[in-house]
Amino acid sequence: MLEALIFDVDGTLADTEMAHMAAFNQAFAAEGLDWHWDLATYTRLLHVSGGKERILHHWRQVQPDLRELDGQGVAQTVERLHLNKTAAYEQAVRDGQVHLRPGVLALIEAALRAGLRLAIATTTSPVNIAALLRQALGASWMDRFEVIEDASTAPLKKPHPQVYLNTLKRLGLSADACLAFEDSANGLRAASAAGLPTVITPNPFTAHHDFSGALRVLPDLASTSLDDLQRWLRLPA
Repeated sequence: MLEALIFDVDGTLADTEMAHMAAFNQAFAAEGLDWHWDLATYTRLLHVSGGKERILHHWRQVQPDLRELDGQGVAQTVERLHLNKTAAYEQAVRDGQVHLRPGVLALIEAALRAGLRLAIATTTSPVNIAALLRQALGASWMDRFEVIEDASTAPLKKPHPQVYLNTLKRLGLSADACLAFEDSANGLRAASAAGLPTVITPNPFTAHHDFSGALRVLPDLASTSLDDLQRWLRLPA
């Protein structure tokens, strides 16, 4: 019997990646860097989980002998870039540039009415989660989710299963009583490694990923009901 739904955030609950990409580029420009991530570059970089990790990965690609920048430590520069990027992303959310994906809100509300428990399992930062869900669900958005695991509580990024293992432990449930929702190959690998059946809703940045092993791969959740989820768990594809 299905007891809980566990949601990733970026790309799964909402179409966030265009806003994230623009925010990274805004931070680079403010720092005086000549970096600019176009769609192709950012799509490749999404294989690297975590914003700071993505920045450092790119930096090492353009500067293989990476040491220092303007006399400042690499880690401090990455931290500053990411803080500026986060501020730019929060502003984009406040400006209404980011929206929940089709069917997400209806499924969340149906799950709550049915007495299912809800959780978030993401390796994005708490401030990014709060900015998005406060705008989308209102000031009391946290009341909907019994467990929220994020980069502050699960520092090992997907595809490592830490965030899902933490979530299951805090819920006190076995993996077969839960269903995960993801949008990327790294997310699927993390959820699968924790034993979770997973529904994938790709976005334009992840549509080319390998989703072998997913319970279902759907364009979005617009026509997905709780009955569908229960049936898929009983009769996997």
